[in-house]
Amino acid sequence: MSVTPQERETLRRLAGEVAEIAALPVHKEKAAMWRSLNRLEPVRPLVWINEICWEEMGDEAQPTVADPVGRAAEGRMRRVLYQWRHLPVDMIVNDWIASPLVISNTGFGLETKAERTKSDIEKNAIDYIPIIREESDVAKIRNTEVTCDRAAGDRNAELLDSVIGDLLPVRQAGVSSTWFAPWDTLIQWYGIQELYTDMIDRPELVSMSIARMVDVMIDRFEQYERMGLLSLNNGNNRVGSGGLGITDELPQPDFDGEHVRMMDMWGNSTPQIFSSVSPEMHWEFALTDEIRILERFGLNCYGCCEPLHRKIDILRRVPRLRRISMSPFVDLDEGAAAIGQDFIYSAKPNPAVLASNSWHPDLARRDLAELLEKTRGLHLEIILKDIHTTRGEPHRLWEWAKIALEMAGG
Repeated sequence: MSVTPQERETLRRLAGEVAEIAALPVHKEKAAMWRSLNRLEPVRPLVWINEICWEEMGDEAQPTVADPVGRAAEGRMRRVLYQWRHLPVDMIVNDWIASPLVISNTGFGLETKAERTKSDIEKNAIDYIPIIREESDVAKIRNTEVTCDRAAGDRNAELLDSVIGDLLPVRQAGVSSTWFAPWDTLIQWYGIQELYTDMIDRPELVSMSIARMVDVMIDRFEQYERMGLLSLNNGNNRVGSGGLGITDELPQPDFDGEHVRMMDMWGNSTPQIFSSVSPEMHWEFALTDEIRILERFGLNCYGCCEPLHRKIDILRRVPRLRRISMSPFVDLDEGAAAIGQDFIYSAKPNPAVLASNSWHPDLARRDLAELLEKTRGLHLEIILKDIHTTRGEPHRLWEWAKIALEMAGG
């Protein structure tokens, strides 16, 4: 890592600010609340914000260091500090910083073909061109070979440590995200219209495709496990599309303290393209194969943006399921009744409230009031995500955070 004296000063200043905040006792209090929620114990609704349109948050959130390793660390610290200052809700600040292992893989063997367009808010839209049309095409999805450049990872960690390690300890970190979304990848090769038609006309091809995709994803994580590349995600880690995974139920009692296994971690899966698919077809063409992934993990999350309020019965078949995503498109009454006290109700308020021509905090308050009323007594987390724009007015997000935490009793 090559940094100028000015960049070094910037990194050290940020590291000192993060360390000072991390030492506050409130983080232990918040951690205890997340731990209670994840054990399905009584606790007030917890609020967390993720997937922010950082390009709209101003210079305060933008990295300035040129060196890639330093820039990545700077970016992480700036975002932590920005959230703490403006929208902390129930976030936790670590008293250390991660230096990622340098991990790569050879890919799935298929090249995505797509045409890009622009929407009216200047976000990329993609029209995928189907390339899986026959059984022989499915066979082209190959296992990925994982590699890890440990020397590069050690070098990055040592260099970062030499700059800020005395202020904010540096820890090497492997793979802690277990985001499995086999259909999110597969649909890029299959095509949406083609999938919906083939579930009726050619179900064998659909089943073959998802089975193969899950096989290669399992193989990739088995490689991570054998190579010692997994890191625990039972701390200040986002799990699934939900909140923090802080729990004392993981790792497993026989964990050796070094070699992390899938069973020591939270898992997750989601087939977002199945939003309009019946529970029966969801089970046949998604969940039966996803369970082959999820059964390998100690605790599980399920779902993201797809409405799941009418699919809770089939989700009960997922081993050790703890958290279910309830997107902005669910029926609140049905979802609350179906989940009850059995799982965490991971509510996703609609971020569109931040994207209107003008900001109406009263609408945000109304939506949250309805959510809190209809989920009263449940194990509830409120996760604002998919924030694509605030129309260049970050204060909208700051105000939403204050409203949500106040209404949740924080």
